[in-house]
Amino acid sequence: MTQTTERVNLLDLDREGLIAFCEQMGEKRFRAIQLLRWIHRHCVGDFEKMTDLAKSFRAKLIAQTEIKAPVPIWDKKSTDGTRKWLFDVGNGNAVETVFIPEDDRGTLCVSTQAGCAMGCLFCSTGKQGFNRNLKTSEIIGQLWHAEKTLREDLGVTDPADRVISNVVLMGMGEPLQNLDNVVAALKLMLDDNGYGLSRRRVTVSTCGLTLQMDKLAAAVPVALAVSLHAPTDELRDQIMPINKKHPLADLMAACKRYLAHAPRDYITFEYILLGGVNDRLEHAKALVKLVKGVSCKFNLIPFNPFPDSDLRKPDLADVKAFQDYLIGQGIVTTVRKTRGDDIDAACGQLAGNIKDKTRRAERLAQQKAQLTFLVKEA
Repeated sequence: MTQTTERVNLLDLDREGLIAFCEQMGEKRFRAIQLLRWIHRHCVGDFEKMTDLAKSFRAKLIAQTEIKAPVPIWDKKSTDGTRKWLFDVGNGNAVETVFIPEDDRGTLCVSTQAGCAMGCLFCSTGKQGFNRNLKTSEIIGQLWHAEKTLREDLGVTDPADRVISNVVLMGMGEPLQNLDNVVAALKLMLDDNGYGLSRRRVTVSTCGLTLQMDKLAAAVPVALAVSLHAPTDELRDQIMPINKKHPLADLMAACKRYLAHAPRDYITFEYILLGGVNDRLEHAKALVKLVKGVSCKFNLIPFNPFPDSDLRKPDLADVKAFQDYLIGQGIVTTVRKTRGDDIDAACGQLAGNIKDKTRRAERLAQQKAQLTFLVKEA
């Protein structure tokens, strides 16, 4: 019986990985750089179109490798220009990717896990449980497919004319739980022969895994966004269970350490405003005390309800008062615009088609009951 050899997916390899692979094939290092440019700068997936590669090398690539990105199940466009893809990642699992066009930039929001194990009360992805980490090819493949598709739609032919100028790892999953694959994908995003993005234009979002924050700073210090969402351990324990392992004092210390390596001189704190839960002036005052000594800006995000969330949007007056107080204390504070709400692409709404193998829904119900009690007591 003939034994088949599994093809190597070149999207799984960063520059060093491609160099090592080419050397194993008996090819010189510069061939890896040529490949890197074709795959990631030109977004080409057909080896026959890589015209400056020797025919013998192309034959080896065709026989042994592939360029395989996740396959889109569907592609939705919002009335505001936001675009969302649902990608099949196998075994009944899917992840979502969102492109947000603006006048001065095009931002792609990328997923790093199929589902999420963090269990944050306000997030529909966490409600559906965790299945697995995405491979490097599945992370960078979202960018590869989006850039390729958008260029084709817009008629962009010059590889220097990037449609996607910014990438945020703020989709489904906790990026720092999948650090090795995330780091490899980040290196491809930053590589001048790849996507050539600035460290300032690539942002990793985390719930606050402090040890992993240190590792990211040592490996690929890109911009950092920390999902904060509460000013006290008591409240954050209720809405973000990870806080019990990484309490706020430890998180603030990790943020200070990260700033020594970061491409920006501030940490962005993401703060979802939940009506009646964490959106009062007393919470804003506590936040100012919490972040004292941490160079930061705040991105306030009015909650986007999803089915069975049992949480509500904050009143606009409360959002404005919260923002005004932080600004009055000298902290740069913005309110995130709701984009793609009509296609469920707004923050916290990415759910995909994830199987709950962790009894997440049952545990979330218990958290909701505890939070309701806490709010009543307050």
